[in-house]
Amino acid sequence: MGVTVTPKPPARAMNSEFRRLGSKLSGKCDKAGAPQSAVAKKIARSTSTTQGYTQAAWIFSTLIDEMAAALLAALVFGPLLADTSATAGPYYTADSIANTAASVAGFYAPNAFITIYGQNLAYVTRQITTDDIHGGLLPTVLIGTGVRVLVSQIEANIYYVSPTQVNLLVPPLLVAGPATVQLVVDGRAGPPVNITLGPVAPALFQEDARTVVATHADGSVITAASPAHGGEIVVLYASGLGATAPPAIKDQVPKAAAPLVQMSDFRVLLNGVTVDPSRVFYAGVAPGYAGLFQINVRLPDDAAPNPEIRIGCGDQLSPAQRFLPLQ
Repeated sequence: MGVTVTPKPPARAMNSEFRRLGSKLSGKCDKAGAPQSAVAKKIARSTSTTQGYTQAAWIFSTLIDEMAAALLAALVFGPLLADTSATAGPYYTADSIANTAASVAGFYAPNAFITIYGQNLAYVTRQITTDDIHGGLLPTVLIGTGVRVLVSQIEANIYYVSPTQVNLLVPPLLVAGPATVQLVVDGRAGPPVNITLGPVAPALFQEDARTVVATHADGSVITAASPAHGGEIVVLYASGLGATAPPAIKDQVPKAAAPLVQMSDFRVLLNGVTVDPSRVFYAGVAPGYAGLFQINVRLPDDAAPNPEIRIGCGDQLSPAQRFLPLQ
């Protein structure tokens, strides 16, 4: 049975709340290493009908005036790298690459975000803007940066560069298996390093090390001060959920909802217990933003307070010890 939810336009106060959350893709951190805020200017609503039911899709908007989306708070990950400041070329290792959403290494998939940490990765600091996007096509080089990343010799879409961090989207046309990552700055190539792509790498975006990013149906952010409640429809934001129908196309910003191909294998778990699949109304692309997935789910009426929340695709689960504010 279909469920239609009509979110109200976000109030100015809610835009301030999104600014507080920050942006994973911008990669900014304050002096203490905590994420700084990014500007999320609007939350749009898109509705599509697939397989006979209505799916409500709420979209983030980003720092960028015309690009509908923002990802949240990067947690610095990885071991300290050797001091290579005297060298001219970019320096990074396989161990300094992380899943952007989950901030863990070794957890990668096509059409998922990854972050490279290192040194000499760029000569400037810059994030994606509307100037980088032409005709709905995402950039493989941000203007004025000269930074490219090849994943198995295919240029990835770049979202943020700095001398110590680069955020990118793994090309969706790749398949599970061994892959190489190589960063090039103005023709100076870093080492090709080996990673392994899985078919999926489900990960929920996080506000902080323990709290996932989620919104109420009206688009307002779920926090300890504004928690979810049992029986409520909430929206979760994720990366790495796998193939969709229609499929993601390299370099293109998706314009419509696209549910997971393996929807029957997808699940949401609260405190280790799978939520009734009939309560998951949509899991798939967030229209307007390549690589961002959203899940619209009605919480169990008797949901426990502040549960651990995980998502699963087949036998692959998102990292544990992430929690949803709920009372």
